[in-house]
Amino acid sequence: MLLKQTAAAESIRLGLLAGAATIALSLPAAALAQSDPDGDAAADDATPTFNDNVIVVTATKREQTLQETPISVSVTSGETLERAQIRDLIDLQSVTPSLRVSQLQSSSNTTFIIRGFGNGDNNFGIEPSVGVFIDGVFRSRSAGSLGDLANVQRIEVLRGPQSTLFGKNASAGVISVITREPQFTFGGKVEASYGNYNSIVVKGDVTGPIGENVAFALDGSYNKRDGYARIVNLDKDLSDRNRWSARGQLLFEPTPDLKIRAIADYSRIDEVCCTVGNVLAGPTAAILPFVGGAIDANNLFSYDTYLNQEPINKIDNYGGSIQVDWNTGPLTVTSISAYRKLKNFFNQDVDFTSADIVSEFRRQNVKSLTQELRVASDFDGPVNFLLGGFYFDESIDQASQLTTGTVARPFFDLLASAAGGTFPPQLGTFSFVEGALGLPQNSIFSPGLLTSEDFSMDNKSWSIFGTVDFEPVEGLVLTAGFNYTDDKKDFALSQTSFDPLANINMVDAFIAGAIGSADPAVIAAFAQSNPAVFAQIAGLATDPASNPLLGLQPFQFQPPFLNLPNAVEDGRTRDDDWSYTLRAAYDVSDRVNVYVSYATGFKASSINLSRDSRPAFGDYIPGPFGSTILAPSSPIRDAGLAVPNLSTGSRFAGPEEAKVWEVGLKAQFPGVGFNLALFDQTLKGFQSFTFTGTGFQLANAGKQSTKGFEFDTTISPIDPLVFTFAATYLDAVYDSFTGSPVGDLSGQRPGGIPEWALSTSATYTHEFGASGNRLITRVDYSHESNTPINNGLPTFNASLGNTQIFSREVNLVNGSMTLALNNGLEIGVWGRNLFNDKYILTIFDGVAQAGTISGYPSVPRTYGGVVRFKF
Repeated sequence: MLLKQTAAAESIRLGLLAGAATIALSLPAAALAQSDPDGDAAADDATPTFNDNVIVVTATKREQTLQETPISVSVTSGETLERAQIRDLIDLQSVTPSLRVSQLQSSSNTTFIIRGFGNGDNNFGIEPSVGVFIDGVFRSRSAGSLGDLANVQRIEVLRGPQSTLFGKNASAGVISVITREPQFTFGGKVEASYGNYNSIVVKGDVTGPIGENVAFALDGSYNKRDGYARIVNLDKDLSDRNRWSARGQLLFEPTPDLKIRAIADYSRIDEVCCTVGNVLAGPTAAILPFVGGAIDANNLFSYDTYLNQEPINKIDNYGGSIQVDWNTGPLTVTSISAYRKLKNFFNQDVDFTSADIVSEFRRQNVKSLTQELRVASDFDGPVNFLLGGFYFDESIDQASQLTTGTVARPFFDLLASAAGGTFPPQLGTFSFVEGALGLPQNSIFSPGLLTSEDFSMDNKSWSIFGTVDFEPVEGLVLTAGFNYTDDKKDFALSQTSFDPLANINMVDAFIAGAIGSADPAVIAAFAQSNPAVFAQIAGLATDPASNPLLGLQPFQFQPPFLNLPNAVEDGRTRDDDWSYTLRAAYDVSDRVNVYVSYATGFKASSINLSRDSRPAFGDYIPGPFGSTILAPSSPIRDAGLAVPNLSTGSRFAGPEEAKVWEVGLKAQFPGVGFNLALFDQTLKGFQSFTFTGTGFQLANAGKQSTKGFEFDTTISPIDPLVFTFAATYLDAVYDSFTGSPVGDLSGQRPGGIPEWALSTSATYTHEFGASGNRLITRVDYSHESNTPINNGLPTFNASLGNTQIFSREVNLVNGSMTLALNNGLEIGVWGRNLFNDKYILTIFDGVAQAGTISGYPSVPRTYGGVVRFKF
């Protein structure tokens, strides 16, 4: 099933898209940056080093040209970011086809995916598979890397496992953001943009000398925009922008061989985010009007929503780093020390209706300290090396709550009535249950706290890494690299569940009532002395015909929680791993390079820091219908730790182990260059994190593999004109995944991974004679082939034999035109998603609303004008 809005002039639109794809040939990440022959300060003189089509990158932690770098890497220059109005890492995917970025429940819940591998959203205990580094500093959570990109020199996207040089969080790849360092020549830039939805973006930077050996740089940005969606019943905007950032740098160069760079930054996000719409209204939608609720049924792209409160999202992200580079001649020593703090808060309606049913708040604090030290050689002989060490110390604290709203009780009461076949539904089911179980009247789903949680995790990790390059003959370089990582996590989880119904197991209540005692010792003695009678009671207790209270189990979705550490579960993981790289690279000529490599990658265990954390099967084995009395022997039961309705799942997911074979070809000729990489990549123990309708399941997939290729080219047939084209083809499969929430997925293609991803652009620079004035026109197009969004929803698709999977296809056209005057003034217009393409970002089962599907719609068309002055 493909849910996608098409315009009336679809044939015209597709014709234009096809024309853009035919004309534009190359990866915008490798877009050409024209250097100003006169050295005019008004030109984009701060773009990455790119003279005569040569891009210098640091993907291997050494400066090399892009052509010489023997890995699959794409580079997006600062000029491309500027012309394409790419303001954050979410926008970056439009010019990097191997990269996918999704922002879901809140501003902080963002996932980076490379070659179909990646996770980490919505749970701070799950480490990302794609590592994000900004100026060499690891940002451990995606919420810490979402601010607007300011004063960026280039962004490198390293595809495939990069654990040898980047450590435990690079099993799928790396995003490395390199900003401009302070300059000893005074200069800077100011920019202001205004667009639809009252979008206002102001940013600027200034740099210059402070004395002979010290330079400074300051930059900042402000981004504010009305929401593109509407909370109809509250008459409020949704999915707005309200963020700012500031950063200061000092560069010390006391001697020609010593350089010290200090950076301090602060950013804040305070937004009403994010838009959730109704994809499919299930049976529960008919109940909403009875409690004064509403949804915009089956109309995701109306951008009209109904909520009982504005979703609050606040992120404070700040820190500092000091990098020291000391060149001793044949050796260069580099040290990067950093401290960062991240504060994340959100409070939102999680039933996504205007009825006051359930809301959630979450407050998270992350503190991280990192230290990297490495030595790189530059010998004249055939052998060179890089050797380094990395230390990581992080602490996470999280407090969260679910709150039952004022109409939760009547809503669930009516659902219980409807489930029993009564329609119109009637109130009274819970009153009867309260009387039968001896509970206070109106206590089930009463307004107030439903759950309250406190979670914490401490993570200490260290690694040593290195590479050795051996050049036996000119042009042939053999490389061997290694990384040893030791990772330790200690975590504590505690939760209180307040709903009295969830605190009672219906089988155990039946047995206790039949025997006349709830004392476990009395029940055990009765079972031992009267085995036949006890077996008969147990049979009746587990028979829905004899025990109608079993029908209430679907309403016990927040049962008591087994805290840990406890006598059985120690609340810790201990991982270590050797990763390595073997590579041969050969310069066929000064313009053509080839390489072949084999690399392994590693990601440490991830912790389920959520109320859905459950003991592993074996540590506990629940009885029928979650009974504790009828549960077989297990360590938790035998230790007397079991709580009512305790189920099994996972406290953590074990490590991911990646392997990749890669063969590459890179060529650079006058006016044209291209890169080709063919790869076969596998990931054992992929850490899958899936929403099940009332909670999240964390599990290791047995094995996921992807074969494919990445191709990009840059063509400049004449000086003013640059075409780019990039394509990624992915043939992905779950080789083994028997324990997914939707059943055995072994042999199936993982959902959400498009087979084809394309990215093209065309840039034309018109020179107005010898005046130095230029008109720069750019158009780019990105495409993702039609693909299932997921492998099915645990609630909706389970009843349909895992059929009726929703799909998506992406076709985005962006454009800009800038008049750049010789005096440094630039005036331009820009537009993103010019054809207003609409597609589903992702979908999920309605929260406690079986049969309902909610989803996130794509961002609609945005456009505006910009004025920029460079000096």
